[in-house]
Amino acid sequence: MNGSKGKFRGGLLAAALIMMISLLAGCGGSNNNAAPGAEETAGAEASASPEAADPAADPVTVKLQLKWVPQAQFAGYFLAQDKGYYAEEGLKVEILPGGPDIVPEQQVAGGSADIGVDWVASLLTSQEQEMPLVQIAQIFQKSGLVLVSKKAAGIAGPADLKGKKVGNWMGGNEFEILALFDKYKLDSNKDLNFTKQGFTMDQFLGGELDAASAMTYNEYQVILESGVKAEDLNVIDMNDEGVAMLEDNLFANKEWLEANKETAAKFVRASLKGWKDAIADPEAAVDSVMKLAEEGSTTREHQLTMMTEVAKLIQPEGFDASKMGYTDAAAFQQTADIALKFGVIKKASKVDEAYTNEIVEMAAK
Repeated sequence: MNGSKGKFRGGLLAAALIMMISLLAGCGGSNNNAAPGAEETAGAEASASPEAADPAADPVTVKLQLKWVPQAQFAGYFLAQDKGYYAEEGLKVEILPGGPDIVPEQQVAGGSADIGVDWVASLLTSQEQEMPLVQIAQIFQKSGLVLVSKKAAGIAGPADLKGKKVGNWMGGNEFEILALFDKYKLDSNKDLNFTKQGFTMDQFLGGELDAASAMTYNEYQVILESGVKAEDLNVIDMNDEGVAMLEDNLFANKEWLEANKETAAKFVRASLKGWKDAIADPEAAVDSVMKLAEEGSTTREHQLTMMTEVAKLIQPEGFDASKMGYTDAAAFQQTADIALKFGVIKKASKVDEAYTNEIVEMAAK
């Protein structure tokens, strides 16, 4: 590295001899006051402690399992990675993409990932199945789920859903909609046609559905991008109707967390820093997203719009930005209550064990 080939060859040989003698002396290990084996014991204790802080140590690997493929829904993690926030905390974070066949809870419970992103209802189900999981942060403070209809369908409010064909992706995404039906005394089997909706908005745009489920940051924007004007649509917001369930969170394997609280706090701290930057600078956030998005699967414009809408869920109007990442007890309880009422879980969730704010509080220090 220093380019000194061939210089002072004799001096180098002498230095090498001195080094060998020093190393041999060091290997003897008994010319000191420590009891025999003390160094080995101390070394073993240090390596057994996952939080043993050594500035020169290799970065700690943390695997994050996403709920879906790379998109602005997860921009904060990508930006934290690109800006070096994880590295600053001594972490090497591997962000694992999700997909239709990947269940984040299973990945984390099985040890393939350390931390996962999913909706709270899915976490509650997994906890009831005795997977050793606990929520450590709540990223989305509001639900992004809406029911959208064309004004021509005559659905000015939830009561007007009677006799209509209403779509949802099902598979765990339908419970807020079922709670809405229940609130307005609508039987999903008798009073309307509640049907499975595809992952594109083709059924809605083609007139096969009177009302379709949509996320404010994704499918609703797809409708607008197709040429339908916002003024020609009616939107039923689950938050406004009081039936919202919490969505994107961060959860960890309990056993891993018990041994790695400081690592988890570092991860959360860097992630929240990434999210704050993503909200303040959507362009930079989307730069990070587009590096990872599958070519031809999306557009920069769509991801910018998604980032703008995701920001409204993470930091809603009037929300105290210093509380980003905290789990609100009332909102979590509402989610758990809806989950119980509609059979997502069979027994009431032990909410005091289902989530913790300890890691977010550690991250804030």
